[in-house]
Amino acid sequence: MLIVSTTLMGILSLLASFFDSRGALQHKIASAWGRQLLALFLVDMRVVGTENLDPARHYVFVSNHFSLIDTPVMFGSMPRPFRILARHGLWNIPFIGWHLNRAGHLPVNREDAREAVKNIAAAAQKIKSGYSILLFPEGGRTRGETMRPFKPGAAYIAIQAAVPIVPMALVGTRNILSPGSTHLRPGIAELRIGEPVPTEGLHRREGKKLVKEIKDTIGRMSEAPIEP
Repeated sequence: MLIVSTTLMGILSLLASFFDSRGALQHKIASAWGRQLLALFLVDMRVVGTENLDPARHYVFVSNHFSLIDTPVMFGSMPRPFRILARHGLWNIPFIGWHLNRAGHLPVNREDAREAVKNIAAAAQKIKSGYSILLFPEGGRTRGETMRPFKPGAAYIAIQAAVPIVPMALVGTRNILSPGSTHLRPGIAELRIGEPVPTEGLHRREGKKLVKEIKDTIGRMSEAPIEP
């Protein structure tokens, strides 16, 4: 069901890209795909903190990342449209790479420092063009039960674009689909959206400190258990 849903919605999204150059229609299709998968997986998804977001502003959204279902969770649950920043290798995969490129998502090459700087500049320019960006600053899924150190790219992008960075905590997705497992356990998950942290006036050299503060905030946001 996962493969069929992803394939069909991906084809529909590619076709839509020929009629919508800004990717708004593709994002709506991706959101429908995310909600469809959550329904298939029997996930009761809850979103907390939407009142913290200003509809007139653009943001850099950052979140913890424990499960393979985190990406469809984000597309199906986020109250604001966004584009993702993902590892550049995905752009080399036929069909997936075409879709990511035409939908306006952005690659990041963490293995090449020079390319990473260019990727950060491109993401900042994307925000200035009227988009919000979402990324998982751990650089991939966390196998353990605690978050890995956050890479500073998210802070650099927010500072360069002079937009707030929004800490978000995904809670419960690890229990639904744990790392290394293919066994889905229907259950409840929450996306907790924190208060935006302003970056206006900050210098790039403050990026590492800022991203550490964001990580600590997400850690605190994750501590409270999900209420039945």
